[in-house]
Parts: sequence; structure tokens; C-alpha cells
Amino acid sequence: MDQENNSLFNDLHPVVLGLAVVIFGLEVMFQLATAGLLGGSGGIGWRMAAVRDYGVFHEIAAWMFANNSYPANDLMRLVTYPLIHGGFIHAVFVSVFILAIGKMVSQVFSGLSILVLFFAGSIIGALAFVGLLNSTYPLIGGYPGVYALIGAFTFILWANMGRTGDNPMRAFSLIAMLLGIQILFAFLQGDWGSVVSDLSGFVTGFALSFVLIPGGWALLLQRLRKR
Repeated sequence: MDQENNSLFNDLHPVVLGLAVVIFGLEVMFQLATAGLLGGSGGIGWRMAAVRDYGVFHEIAAWMFANNSYPANDLMRLVTYPLIHGGFIHAVFVSVFILAIGKMVSQVFSGLSILVLFFAGSIIGALAFVGLLNSTYPLIGGYPGVYALIGAFTFILWANMGRTGDNPMRAFSLIAMLLGIQILFAFLQGDWGSVVSDLSGFVTGFALSFVLIPGGWALLLQRLRKR
């Protein structure tokens, strides 16, 4: 069992493992603070303060666009919000997705490319969130970045299926299933923020793969010539 556990973590790219550790570590800190084991009585409000200081809010973005003013601390929200989560389950699921999808993506993409995918997907997801919606809820959590990794994984499947003669559209079955579930919950809850931001993250990850993966542009031109 120890050998299997060591093999599992040895197979993980350090960037993938690092992202998951940072996200899960922050969540453990919030859990300890909420339980009164860290930060004393003031620790109970750490999560709310983090959401306020590092989450993405439509009101703040609207103010920046209206005044053509972009303070650095507010622009930083675009890359800090994916590290803050609403609760333990939220953070655990994001961490597990990063480890699972990141492990597969890291077999083709470099560590730097994985970071670019995750944070570019997060940034575009946040811009779509504030640009297309007028949500009263803040945007927090790493799902837009996770969906960017899913976009890269979908690109890998799409490219391989095209080479082997399989139907390349089958590569999109995972994202179709995930978005179908999200759309159902969006109807039930009346909040479309996650659908918009996550779909934008996915498109970003898939599109960036043409640039970040070796031979991506050549593959695109080959597919276009076939049409």
C-alpha cells in the first residue's frame, strides 16, 4: 500500500500537486479557524473576510469599468478567487479534479503550461462572470481553472481520436455531461454564474491548447484543410 501511495504522488507533476495542496491547505486553515482552533475569536470570520477581499464581485468590476480605474488589489482578485472556496466539500472536489485531470494533462503539457491554463481559465471565467451577468453572488473557487484543464484534456482526446480515425466529437462527452449537470442545478437554484464562468474556462483551456501543446497549430491547419 505504501508503494502504491508513493507511486501515486511520484506520478503527479509538482505543479499539479502544488495547486491542490495550496487550495486544500487554505481550506484546512479556514476549518481550523471556524472551529476556534486558529486565530482565536477573530478566526471565525476569516473565510468571510477572504471572500470579501479576494473574491470577484460584479459591483466592484462595474465600478472599475465605469470609472476607468483598475486598482491593483482589485485586479488581483482575478487570480486569488480560485484559491478561496465556500466550504470543505467545495475545496475537496476542486482539489480532486485538479489532481485527477492535472495528472493526465501533465503527461503532455509542461508545468508552466498547466499554470497558464489554470489561471488563464480563471481570469477569462471571471471576466465572463462580471461581463455577462449581474450576479449578486461573489465568484469564488477553482472550478473555472479546473474546467480550463478539462478543456486541455478534451483537446488531447480530440487530437488522438482524429489520428486514430475515431469520431473526434466523442472527446466532448465529458464536458457535455458536466455542463448538463450544471445547467440542471442552475435552473433549480436560479444562479447561472457557475455555468458562464466554467464554460468560459473550458473554452479558454481548449483554445490555449493550440498554442501550448507542441504541434497544436499544425493540427488545427490540418483539420481545416480537410474541411
